[in-house]
Amino acid sequence: MSEVKRALEGVKVVELATFIAAPCTARFLADLGAEVIKVEAPRGDALRYTAVNEGRPLDQKENTSYDLENAGKTCIALNTKTPEGREALEKLIAGADIFITNWRQTPLQKAGLDWEKLHEKYPSLVYGFVSGYGEKGPDKDLPGFDFTAFYARGGILGPLRDIDSMPMLTVPGFGDHQVSMNLAAGILAALYRAKTTGEGEKVVVSLFHSAVWDIALVLQASQYGAECMKFPMKRSNIANQLTVAHKTKDGKWIQIAMPQYDRHYPIFMKAAGHPELADDPRFYPQDAMQPNREEFYNFMVELMASKTLDEWCKIMDENDLPYAVAQNWDELLQDRQAWGSDIFYEMQYSNGNKRTLVRPPVMFEEQGLPPYERGPYLGEHTEKILADLGYTDEEIASMIESGAAASMDPALAD
Repeated sequence: MSEVKRALEGVKVVELATFIAAPCTARFLADLGAEVIKVEAPRGDALRYTAVNEGRPLDQKENTSYDLENAGKTCIALNTKTPEGREALEKLIAGADIFITNWRQTPLQKAGLDWEKLHEKYPSLVYGFVSGYGEKGPDKDLPGFDFTAFYARGGILGPLRDIDSMPMLTVPGFGDHQVSMNLAAGILAALYRAKTTGEGEKVVVSLFHSAVWDIALVLQASQYGAECMKFPMKRSNIANQLTVAHKTKDGKWIQIAMPQYDRHYPIFMKAAGHPELADDPRFYPQDAMQPNREEFYNFMVELMASKTLDEWCKIMDENDLPYAVAQNWDELLQDRQAWGSDIFYEMQYSNGNKRTLVRPPVMFEEQGLPPYERGPYLGEHTEKILADLGYTDEEIASMIESGAAASMDPALAD
């Protein structure tokens, strides 16, 4: 049986980007079979050196963060500020179907890498651009990270908490990964257009817009001024008290999710051992519960604390009621459903360690699971990529000697 061809085989991507969002998009395209060439400065993508932020040793042979965003790519290290390095980058772009970057607009324009200049030279090129705040508006040139543009300004950090608590501790990559898949969707649509019409397109995705999109449902509803939409708020003020997380008798947290309150309330009350409350006019139907939200909340706190997590899971399962245990990360790494549905991959590193890495969240039946390869070492493919572009051995050696390009540290050889 012949091997199934992956969707983007034959498509060439050039990535000039750092950190997470844009590189993650390119990694997803590599999973789909595209040839992705990552262009890094000789000092390398800053993501190669964030180990201390994540509590892990700085070891380029076991760089889980970099591998997550850069699996399946090749890497060329170029100093694009030199004429030789800039020329090599231009040759790469000239042969590409897709160009992805997260440089800010001013540096792109200075380098002649903005959409207008590249589109004029390469009309069919698809141009993927990630920014903090978008390419228009008064703050388009501000530096943007998911901590700031996504969580904070995007309306997540401030409102989405209990009014008596501090904002949550943010974690890196949360907003970036959403941006990456938004950009991938746009790029794939633009690529289809380019292949069918010969006309390229610029695709723009920002952290700020992605965050606002994520909270759009509640943001739009907040315009009506209801008390139950004035976030941040007390947990007891939420309009549907059957969508609140509660602590169990053994100190675990369980998230219940019954958005159809009037349908689920009688079932839940009977299952929980309170059939006498199944039609209690204080709490049912949902409209009647609204003035009694705090009373019902206090009842639920006491009720959920009366049983252990295992007891509640049994009750919920037997009555087909939707819920999930609020897992910590150690528990999630052992989650049988995550392993059973191929969310995780066990990576064997050359230093002898095994680590659990996460696959992008889009699966294909016919193409199957793509190989999960480590990200390329800095400059690992510099010589080969330059040779493929037509440079002679002497020219390549000269570029490396002058600093226009950099090759891989020999100590990283497996």
